[in-house]
Amino acid sequence: MLTSLSRKSECVYLNPNFEYGMKNLVEEFSKHLKEGLEIGEKTEFKNTSRSFDNIFICGLGGSGIGGKLISQLYYDKIDQPITISNDYFIPKSVGKNTLTIACSYSGNTEETLEAMDKAAKAGSEIAVVSSGGKIIEIAQEKGYNFIQIPAGYPPRAALGYSFVQLQYILYKYGIISDEFKSQIENGINLISSNKDSIKSEARKITDFLYEKTPVLYASPMFESVLIRFRQQLNENSKQLCWHHVFPELNHNELVGWASGTNDLAVLIFRTEEDYFRTQKRIDISKEQMQKYSSNIMEVNAKGDSRQERYIYLIHLTDLVSVYLADKKGVDPIEIDVIIHLKSELSKI
Repeated sequence: MLTSLSRKSECVYLNPNFEYGMKNLVEEFSKHLKEGLEIGEKTEFKNTSRSFDNIFICGLGGSGIGGKLISQLYYDKIDQPITISNDYFIPKSVGKNTLTIACSYSGNTEETLEAMDKAAKAGSEIAVVSSGGKIIEIAQEKGYNFIQIPAGYPPRAALGYSFVQLQYILYKYGIISDEFKSQIENGINLISSNKDSIKSEARKITDFLYEKTPVLYASPMFESVLIRFRQQLNENSKQLCWHHVFPELNHNELVGWASGTNDLAVLIFRTEEDYFRTQKRIDISKEQMQKYSSNIMEVNAKGDSRQERYIYLIHLTDLVSVYLADKKGVDPIEIDVIIHLKSELSKI
């Protein structure tokens, strides 16, 4: 029997154990990005003359990772600092001069709803990204600007939509230029034109990680990509792992490698943006790690901008997560333990 997931005017049909469905959704990443651009272009915001001293983005899980990506993507490109919350609470800095962006794919994430309410009470400007649910109802009732994205996906499979819309919100409020649009288009072309080679590399990485504990390393500006990969390994592959970044890990974790074993598989993500001293740190650290584990692989990002490199690495590592699920014989969509947790919390 096939199961249907509604997505506005179309349906995605998944096989009984959903494996084909998640692979299909991951492979559609470029399509989601393209549709995200179309949605952003069509969405109209009410005008606001407010200026903002800071930006606050709240969201969790597959809905929250976009905020982390955006905070690093624009870390050194905009005047306003971006603060992220994956919790019920907001920082004291959120106030009348704050743009708050609440991202909840389902629209019913309790932590995000509570954080958004607190930000509203603090006088913050509110904008919303969601597929529906209570958060869209609130946005319509309160007159908040919002962008609605297609429903029916597991939240982690909708990043192509939410990541784009977070940038459209910044653009519509005059915080960033329209340069992001061409960068996303270039990212789409990059992964589309390298589709076969990306799949081939993803399978090599999958074989490398199989039956080992992944250890993920990169420079700070790409930590959000590591977090995304870790979350995808957790949910899709049912795999524990950890991540850290250079140069911070050189001040602590490198010493811990004295207990390293061949049960660990280290992936070091390298980019053209890595600071020259950080590049040297990586080389020296790799030599030290090789004393305790022979399982070390480097992954080089492709792309001419940070945004393109994010898109490339996200697509590559998302594929790894579903390939690893297939190799382990696990269902990449099943999240029964999270469903149980939410069910128990609903009783409180």
